[in-house]
Amino acid sequence: ILAFFPLYRQQNTAFCCSGCNSSCRNMTTILLWYWPFRKSYSLQGDVCWDLYRIPCCRLVDQRSLFSSADVVVFHNRELLEGHQKLPLDLQRPQHQRWAWMSLESPLHNGNLRRYAGIFNITITYRRDADVSSPYGELIPKETEEHVAEDAALNKSSLVCWVVSDYLTHHKRSEVYRELKAVVPVKVYGHWTKAYLTSGALLPTISRCYFYLAFENSIAKDYITEKLWRNAYQGGAVPVVLGPSLNDYKTIAPPHSFIHVDEFASVKDLGKYLQQLAEDKKRYSEYFTWKQQWKVKLYTDWRERLCKICSQYNSFPQQKYYTDLEAWVNANNI
Repeated sequence: ILAFFPLYRQQNTAFCCSGCNSSCRNMTTILLWYWPFRKSYSLQGDVCWDLYRIPCCRLVDQRSLFSSADVVVFHNRELLEGHQKLPLDLQRPQHQRWAWMSLESPLHNGNLRRYAGIFNITITYRRDADVSSPYGELIPKETEEHVAEDAALNKSSLVCWVVSDYLTHHKRSEVYRELKAVVPVKVYGHWTKAYLTSGALLPTISRCYFYLAFENSIAKDYITEKLWRNAYQGGAVPVVLGPSLNDYKTIAPPHSFIHVDEFASVKDLGKYLQQLAEDKKRYSEYFTWKQQWKVKLYTDWRERLCKICSQYNSFPQQKYYTDLEAWVNANNI
């Protein structure tokens, strides 16, 4: 059953005693050059061990520790907007690796050609990144739980969508316009001024049979919280638009989502959603995965940084991204 869940198999499972960092022979120091989106987190104490049980890992954000850092992490958004610059004027220790981090789709990463031959490590949502950092994943439950047979209980809307950035040329906008001509679609968010508070988001989605987990960019492995949080945690069957059907099948359980590409037309998709909502037994089958799996969201940047340590010894010694732009845009749809 783990065949579609490679990320879980790769998790570091080495544990040690509490306070084990005091006895670490090789402490790995990760320096974050600038906090993403100017939002910092506490680095007091043994963060990686206390929060994530990753031993021998020290997170710091003091640039004065540059010369002793094993890995220096740069978040692309701040580089793109000019809030931070690469410290090319500093003497870079021979052993030190530089990591490029971004959770944006390639369309929003800007010009990366200027970083040729600079970075050794990539940290992105891509499964083939040096440190794969998805928006979410499914992890096994410790015990099998019963899922309510009537998954359609308290549903009042057929299809829901939460969207703020609506651009007419986006593929998702085109599909939405075609779909709403076939079935009713309730739209929330900044675009329609039907705002939802963070506390109202999931309860609202829970009253929908289907949720449009449409990504704003079509790119390899780019599957965001729209699937993990909004649809899966919200309790609606996700109708997905993003990377290929195979990409979704790799990270999600079978029969837990509906991909737009599975239908010859959007009209056919709309008819299928109507029929499925009317058949309680067939509809409830889209929730059987919840008996064995639960959603884990990745929202804390510290967890992504600590994950570097769990994979540090497996990084190639002399690896450089001679063409970061080409790697980021590889295999995009």
